[in-house]
Amino acid sequence: MDIKVEDIVRECNAKLVCGNNQIICGDFSKDTRLVKENDVYVGLKGESFDGNKLYEQALEKGAKVCILQDVEISEDIKSKYFDRAIIIVEDTIKALQQLAAYKRSLYNIPVVGITGSVGKTSARDMIASIVATKYKVWKTQGNYNNHLGLPLTILGLKDHEALVVEMGMNHSGEISLLSKIAKPDIAVITNVGTAHIGNLGSREGILKAKLEILDGLKKDGVLIINKDDDMLSSWYDKQEKKDNILTFGIDSDGDIKATDIEIGERGSSFKINDKKFEVPVAGGHYIYHALLGILVGRELNISDEKIAEGIKSIELTKGRMEMIKCSDDIIVINDCYNANFDSMKAAVDYLGKVENRRKIAVLGDMLELGEFSEALHKKIGEEVSKNDIDILITVGELGKLINDTADNSSLKKYHFDSNEEAIKKIKSIMENKDIVLVKASNAMKFIEIVEAIKK
Repeated sequence: MDIKVEDIVRECNAKLVCGNNQIICGDFSKDTRLVKENDVYVGLKGESFDGNKLYEQALEKGAKVCILQDVEISEDIKSKYFDRAIIIVEDTIKALQQLAAYKRSLYNIPVVGITGSVGKTSARDMIASIVATKYKVWKTQGNYNNHLGLPLTILGLKDHEALVVEMGMNHSGEISLLSKIAKPDIAVITNVGTAHIGNLGSREGILKAKLEILDGLKKDGVLIINKDDDMLSSWYDKQEKKDNILTFGIDSDGDIKATDIEIGERGSSFKINDKKFEVPVAGGHYIYHALLGILVGRELNISDEKIAEGIKSIELTKGRMEMIKCSDDIIVINDCYNANFDSMKAAVDYLGKVENRRKIAVLGDMLELGEFSEALHKKIGEEVSKNDIDILITVGELGKLINDTADNSSLKKYHFDSNEEAIKKIKSIMENKDIVLVKASNAMKFIEIVEAIKK
């Protein structure tokens, strides 16, 4: 369902300074380096850059439409690009969001919105894989889950039959905005952990922010929550009306509960009643993603057989518990896209349960934890101590807190100030059949470590 220039002018209360209002818009792009022929270029203004000033580069690359703010368009430009449309709006970010809301209104398709402290991306991948057994699915690409990424995701809809969107946040109010744009039929909250606790002050504040996903949920929509999460479970128990809330769990009784769980080196399996489901991804926490995916699938009238197929065919976004088989039967677990206490704990717990391999944990700083940073890094050190891990290698100022707190007589520990030093050490000690977990916040650039040691 196409958007025309006249739709942009109308929905954004914009001014068309040149071009035809019947021009049909192609793909939307905010990066001149990625603009293609017939794209719509949106100039965004940040603290250290102004994309509005780069619009000529977009036009030279073939952009058919430019949406800009705070620029004067010369008569020479109007004459040179008379067959293009240049539109001036008051605020390009707001315009992007308005257009996404309009595009969403054109589609009568099931929309699933996902938020949570940990596992949003993996949950998105799981749900999309299941839904794809019945529908042509469009999902959030990469980390496009914020106030810019979600609108761009929705504007990417074409002949799709279902939409699965991830909603991220740093502050209160952000999920509400995204939910009102996406208007999900099914809302999912994976858990309430400690990510961004530095901005929100407490887990209670995080819960409140995650529940903002209800602000855009359709009137007859369904909320799916993890009953094993203490914050979500407590909230659920206080609700008078529960008809539109579905729950799942492993330890708690919900609408569905995983039993007969078996966890292996490269995957896991479980049963719901007598039906067995197999998860081809390492880590018992991926069972939770499968459970919420089952509830979503059933809500969309997908058979359990098809749901099981979707679970088995999941393709995770890179950087999330990505198992890399190297020479000498060494396995490197690339889980360095991001990190907070909950995801770090889950990864360490998984590593500790691996059998018949020497286990090396390479851990670094977890960021955006504010005043809780020191305590949570020390808690990870305690988790390392509890688990059967052979070698701990840490990097970074906060990573040193993990190292200093980890106290186990059988654990060998090393700390370094740089990735380069850590790489040298890892390479010098790696042996046949080792398994190496690499995890830290993305800003630590631990992908450098993964790339160096997987060779």
